[in-house]
Amino acid sequence: MEIRPAAMALPKDTSQLEQGKYGPIFPRTPACYGFTIIAKVKPGRADAIRAHGQTLATALEADPYLLAPLKLHYLRWVLFDDDTRFMYQGIFDTDFDKYTEDAVALFSRSGVDTTFENLEGFPEDWKTNPEAFIRFVREHQCPSFIEYGEYPYVTADEIKKALRIKNALSEMLDQLQ
Repeated sequence: MEIRPAAMALPKDTSQLEQGKYGPIFPRTPACYGFTIIAKVKPGRADAIRAHGQTLATALEADPYLLAPLKLHYLRWVLFDDDTRFMYQGIFDTDFDKYTEDAVALFSRSGVDTTFENLEGFPEDWKTNPEAFIRFVREHQCPSFIEYGEYPYVTADEIKKALRIKNALSEMLDQLQ
């Protein structure tokens, strides 16, 4: 099986895309699904965002599978412009609607709040009003116009399975020596 890198250009006009519950469903790309959110930080809340990053890291140390329902590949949080703006990038295996609904359910259930609470315009009732959460995300989403995958269309579960097989083969070969 040859794995060939691939790229996909995404349309600026989303009116031709399939519509989900909360707006256009962007196609699965070689990088899978994902989105980037850029929003203004509430004045004086940059340190709280950084602290929340540590809170999330600590929660993941206690339960490495805390975020597993989101089918994530990567997350990236960035504060920029003198800590006045925040960027969230997520790459995952489900479409936008499922990811955002799962995120609200997961954070509501786990008791870990979202750092988005430190962003201007974020709805205070997000835990009981998923539509408001999703509206905020859509309003602050900055869609990609091209996405590239070195190993295109491969899910996080497939990557983990391949790594388990690799480790099992390595152990087997070590035992033969």
